[in-house]
Amino acid sequence: MTDIGVHAVRQRVRRGAGRIGAATPPGRDRAVDALRAAAVLGVVLGHWLVTALVSDGRTLRTASPLHHMPWLAPVSWTFQTLAVFFLVGGHIATRGHASARARGVPYRQWLTARLSRLFKPVAAVLTLWTVAAVALLLSGTEYGTVRTLVKLALSPLWFLLVFAGLTAATPLLARLNPLWPLAVVLHVDLLRFGLGGPAWLGWVNVAAGWAVPYTLGAAWTRGELERRRAGWILLVGGAAATAGLVAWAGYPASMVGVPGQGVSNLYPPTLAVVTFGLAQCGGALLLRERLRHAMRRPVAWAAVALVNLTAMTVFLWHQTALMASTATGLLAGRLPGLHTPPDGLAWVGDRLLWLPVFVLVLAVCCAAFRSFEGSGGGRLSGGELSGEGLSGEGLSGEGLGGEGRGRGSRVVRAHRPSDRGAAKAARHV
Repeated sequence: MTDIGVHAVRQRVRRGAGRIGAATPPGRDRAVDALRAAAVLGVVLGHWLVTALVSDGRTLRTASPLHHMPWLAPVSWTFQTLAVFFLVGGHIATRGHASARARGVPYRQWLTARLSRLFKPVAAVLTLWTVAAVALLLSGTEYGTVRTLVKLALSPLWFLLVFAGLTAATPLLARLNPLWPLAVVLHVDLLRFGLGGPAWLGWVNVAAGWAVPYTLGAAWTRGELERRRAGWILLVGGAAATAGLVAWAGYPASMVGVPGQGVSNLYPPTLAVVTFGLAQCGGALLLRERLRHAMRRPVAWAAVALVNLTAMTVFLWHQTALMASTATGLLAGRLPGLHTPPDGLAWVGDRLLWLPVFVLVLAVCCAAFRSFEGSGGGRLSGGELSGEGLSGEGLSGEGLGGEGRGRGSRVVRAHRPSDRGAAKAARHV
C-alpha cells in the first residue's frame, strides 16, 4: 500500500472514531466498557492459547499445553478474566435495578428485559450446532470427535446460565456482603478437601464462587470501593491468599481446567480461583482512572465500543471459530500448532501464528450472526451508543442489556463514574 493509501485509511479510521465519540453520551463511564472488553478478549485469547484439538487419525481430541508444560501456568493467570466479567456485571445490574426501581419499573419487567435478549444469540448457537452435529454423525464422523466439538462449542453457555441466575437474584445480592459467599466457598472446600466430603459439594461453588465478584460489583455501586485502598486490599490480599493456597494447600497453579489434572480450579470453582478473582477485581478497580483517561482517545474508545457492540457474538462464537479453522485445516493435512500435540515451545510459537486466522474466522462469524445479538443488526450509530446497542447493562449492549425502556432509550445514563444518586438508591434496594 502506498503512503497516500495509508494516509487515507488513517483518515477514515480517525473520522469513524470521531463519529463514535460524538455519539457517546458525555457522562458515560468508559472505564466500565474497557474492563468488559478486556474480560471478553481475555477469555477468547485464553481459550485459543490453552485449547488444542489434536488429530489422531480420524479423531479429534482436546489437549492443553498446560498439561505438557505446567510452568506455563502464568498464562492462565493473565487470560482467565471471568472474575472481571462478574464484577462489571454485578456493578451494572445493581445500578440498573436501582434505576428501574426509582422509575417504578416492576422487578419482573426489569428482569425480562435483561434476560430476553439472551435467547436469540444462544438459540442461533444451539441451532447451528444441532444441525452440525447431526450432519457430522450422518457423514460417519467418529462420535468422540462430534462430542468433543459440541462440548467445546457450547462450553461458553455455562457462564450465561450462572450470570442469568445471579442477575435474577440481584435484589438480594445488592445488599449482600461479599464475605458471605466467600465463606460458603471456604467451607465447601474444607468439607471437600479437608474432611473428605463428596465431590458433588464443589458444585455449590458455581453459584457461591461467582457471587463473590458479583457482590463486589454491588459494593462498587454502593460507593464502597471508590477509595484506592479498597483496590489494594483486594489485589494484595487476594494474591497472597492464592499464593498460599497453591504453595501450601495443594491447589493447582493453573486457574483453568487442564485435561488429566486431578483437581480443576475452575470446574467447579475452588477457593484458589475465587481468591485469585479478588486480586483481579482489585487490579481492575485500581485501573479505573487510567482507563477513563485512556478512553478519551478517540481511536482507543472506538475499539472498545466495537468490542462491546459484538461482545455476545464474540463470546458465543469464538470456540466455533477455533474449530472451524481446525476442521478446514485438516484438508491440507496435519498442521503444526493446529492439529499437533501441544507438547513443546515449538507448538506455542506455531499457535501464535494461527491467531490471526482465528480472528479472521471469528470476524466472519460476527458478520453472519451479529444480527442475532439485538435489533441493531450490526449498525454502529448514535442510537446504539446511547441506547440499546452499547448499553451498560450486561455482557454486551444487547446480550444481557438494557433496562427495558424501549428502542432509543438512554440506558447508558445509568452508567456514570460519580452518580451518587444511583449509589444511594442501590443502598435501599
